Amino acid sequence: MVYKFRVILDTEEDIFRDIAILDDSSLEDLHNAIVNAFGFDGMEAASFYACDDQWAQLEEEISLFDMGEDQKAKTMHSTTLNSVLDEDNTKIIYVYDFLNMFTFFVELGAIEEEEPGVAYPELLFSHGVLPDSIPTQSFTATHVSNEDIFGEFDDDFNDEDFDMFSGDDSFEDFGYEDNWN
Repeated sequence: MVYKFRVILDTEEDIFRDIAILDDSSLEDLHNAIVNAFGFDGMEAASFYACDDQWAQLEEEISLFDMGEDQKAKTMHSTTLNSVLDEDNTKIIYVYDFLNMFTFFVELGAIEEEEPGVAYPELLFSHGVLPDSIPTQSFTATHVSNEDIFGEFDDDFNDEDFDMFSGDDSFEDFGYEDNWN
């Protein structure tokens, strides 16, 4: 059987590739097809992540190579497409280059019979040009006054409450003698 995927880069612009690949191919084969379809050099680390139907990432990571952290961890080389994706489980997240965080939504759009004479994987369609840089998420803080910095957790502490050397207290009182000479 042939799996036909739409691989969408997570940007505001529409940038995607449609790829056909055999269902018993490894995730490493799909990784290589995505790298080639988008014109990456393939020299960066990458991982696939299980997700739900709303693209919320789940804990399962399938990395490009064995990270040595978990004996049960899956690698792309040892995991076939049909072992993680089927008619009911059609979505997976792919991250390439963890410094730039190129994030892709990979969706299984069709399962069809293999066509004779076709070399898989096959790039079926290409739309959009890869941007020079991926926009980063921006986080903005809201202004909070100094009086309300702790909100409901403010216990009305004063600066004096934290001054352990107020009054007659000194280092000697806590067992710290001046032995620096």
